[in-house]
Amino acid sequence: MRLLGLIGGMSWESTTLYYRHLNTIARDRLGGLHSARVLLWSVDFAEVADRQQAGDWAGAGALMADAARRLQDAGAEALMIGANTMHKTADAVRAATTIPLLHIADATGRALAAAGSVRPALLATRYTMEQDFYRGHLAQHYGVDALVPDAAGRDAVHRIIYEELCRGIVRPESKALILDQVARLRDGGADGVILGCTEIGMIMDQADSDLPVFDTTRLHAETAMSFALTY
Repeated sequence: MRLLGLIGGMSWESTTLYYRHLNTIARDRLGGLHSARVLLWSVDFAEVADRQQAGDWAGAGALMADAARRLQDAGAEALMIGANTMHKTADAVRAATTIPLLHIADATGRALAAAGSVRPALLATRYTMEQDFYRGHLAQHYGVDALVPDAAGRDAVHRIIYEELCRGIVRPESKALILDQVARLRDGGADGVILGCTEIGMIMDQADSDLPVFDTTRLHAETAMSFALTY
């Protein structure tokens, strides 16, 4: 089994989901007492979030590149950035290392293609919903036109992520708001739902929607374990 390097802590709430998914997938595929071979570099998310808010993506990229180099130096054979938004810094990570970066949008795009979803709703941070690094990747490589909430909806989803989910808070009224955004986008033609923030799986899953739900945390972990188990 290849050794995976995970840049986590963004937030640590979703990093715990990554660790559970990776090990569950390893056990399910290999049986017995097998578990994933994973190195974790957990950043201080406050430092990352401050740079995001300030628009200092070069500074955020430097943090990711440093973590990636440390994981590579420790023996990792592939890298994962454990957050959709921080894939905005993917180029900085690639430039700093020589091992593969397993991109979360590729894991998501392949799942969308397999399901035939071409106009999915995208629920994520404001950065991921409004900037081109994620939606553009899906459009360019997978022909996907991701739909996002209106400005008020984007603000509400962003607030729930940072003020609640990243702090381990799951409120019924916030879940209702998230599901209302899904319903609005479904009425606007959405044919699926991308949980495009690694924490959103804490508040909704497939049981909450009649549209196919694409949990990016789970999909990313599945892609990583497929890489780890393929020689």
